Amino acid sequence: MGFHYSNVHWLWLSAGVMLADQITKQLVIRSIALFDSVAVMPHLNWVHMQNRGAAFSMLAQMPPWFFVLLGVGVSVGILIWLRRNPRGQLLVASGLALILGGALGNVIDRVRLGHVTDFIDVYYQEWHFAAFNIADAAISVGAALLILDMFVQWRRERRERVQAQRTAADAAKLAEAERARAAAPDEASTAEPAPTKDGH
Repeated sequence: MGFHYSNVHWLWLSAGVMLADQITKQLVIRSIALFDSVAVMPHLNWVHMQNRGAAFSMLAQMPPWFFVLLGVGVSVGILIWLRRNPRGQLLVASGLALILGGALGNVIDRVRLGHVTDFIDVYYQEWHFAAFNIADAAISVGAALLILDMFVQWRRERRERVQAQRTAADAAKLAEAERARAAAPDEASTAEPAPTKDGH
């Protein structure tokens, strides 16, 4: 499949994610002390955390170079996928662009700082979700769009399969009716004539 130049513009979405991610992280680094928390609204705080693991603090025991290589590898794979993505598949293209921007946003942090800055703290009463950032959110939304696209595609294929089965069944019924109508004159012509009143 050839390259679709219309897919290139999705890289602007990736660039926007990276820019928003880096700007917000710098604002947090400059305005909130490490491990401090600032209340924003119920169930939401701004915090300043350093994450040496993957998204949402997973695999924190792995060295930074592992995540740099992982992020670069994922980004290359996404670029290839986006290059081959058929024109018009908006959910796939936007999902890939969001994941690409998020992955590269966190790679920039690991190369510059050796860790990722997280600052979004969502909580309920005493329970706190793992702190995350704009890049993590973009990756999550992008993955959700890819899953949504798979679901939409499955529904479409299922609907088309059911429609094809109904069409085949209707065609079979129509063919059977045509055969029955074609056989009716033959049966009438071969039937013996009814006897008359005088027996002839």
